[in-house]
Amino acid sequence: MHPLTAASASPATDPRFDAVCLGESMVTFLPSRPGGLAEVPSFERALGGAESNVACTLAGAGHSARWVSRVGADGFGDYLVQAVSSYGVDTSAVTRDPERRTGVYFRTGGERPTGIAPSVPSVPGASGARQAEVLYYRSGSAASAISPQNTDTADTDAGRVLHLTGITPALSEDCLALMRALTAPRPGRPLVSFDVNLRIGLWREAPDTPDVLLELARGCDLVFVGEDEAEAAWGITGGPRAIRSALPEPAALVVKQGPAGATAFTGDAPTGVFSPAPSVEVVTPVGAGDAFAAGFLSASLRGLELAARLRHGHLTAAAALTVPGDLAAPPSRRHADTLAGLSDDAWGTLRLAPGWTEGARPCAERAAAP
Repeated sequence: MHPLTAASASPATDPRFDAVCLGESMVTFLPSRPGGLAEVPSFERALGGAESNVACTLAGAGHSARWVSRVGADGFGDYLVQAVSSYGVDTSAVTRDPERRTGVYFRTGGERPTGIAPSVPSVPGASGARQAEVLYYRSGSAASAISPQNTDTADTDAGRVLHLTGITPALSEDCLALMRALTAPRPGRPLVSFDVNLRIGLWREAPDTPDVLLELARGCDLVFVGEDEAEAAWGITGGPRAIRSALPEPAALVVKQGPAGATAFTGDAPTGVFSPAPSVEVVTPVGAGDAFAAGFLSASLRGLELAARLRHGHLTAAAALTVPGDLAAPPSRRHADTLAGLSDDAWGTLRLAPGWTEGARPCAERAAAP
């Protein structure tokens, strides 16, 4: 196990990438206008997937990132690989399945990130989000066939961080077996980051959901979980400290507290570091949880202090919250560092609306990063 200290994430041996993200991506169809699925006349094709969202956002923030997955040998699979690659993400470890199709889904605006407790959003800053219709066509998808037998650990262990989510183990028994293998202690294992990312709809046929997610989380080094997710999955209602008590194993635990902010715990510290979320004018919460994880990971890879990591998570989430799709270009590193360095009083008055990242110099120079 690699400890996550306040200094930096621990690299694997001679890593090729800053981060490797493994999981399913789907072709997302976004509505051309507001309304229910029965009323929307047309849709725009886009990229959707928690793990690829993190990889693309990290690449946009100046990090080297790889996406590991499985897609169908079809046009939608071609599109996904091309779309993720266009963000600067390495897709050489994505395999094609000649027997299964690439997953797709349709949605209207305001999709809930967890599908649970609509009045208690788990994404920091995402207050007042609308509910929406979401229709998935992913059963038996190519990604559901990912397994320990067809996944090379040389691909998954090629980064300083391996990022996983609780979506993957819900897709199939093979996916669950792979997740157990990747989170188990083993030589050369990179730091493993795990976003619980509870999707109730995917777990309806699995009564052991709480046990599975808790088992996987306990095997990881860094865990992200929302207060609403902890209540829905594990019945924990006592706030961040109660969640940490139930999940003491990870070296770092980040508890997302909806519009209030987030609390991070490291090591054996009995109290966590709390960071309030800035006020955000939300367009849609889709992808904001993934963006938060990417912002926190980016700051961790750069060796920033814990409070700064949380602020970078908030800022990257705010970029996603203020655009209509799953993915948003993160603020430039210079812009984000400036905002994250504000005094507590100035941070408390920060208001972020659509377009707030525009005009900031794009972050493309990794060489400037420590």
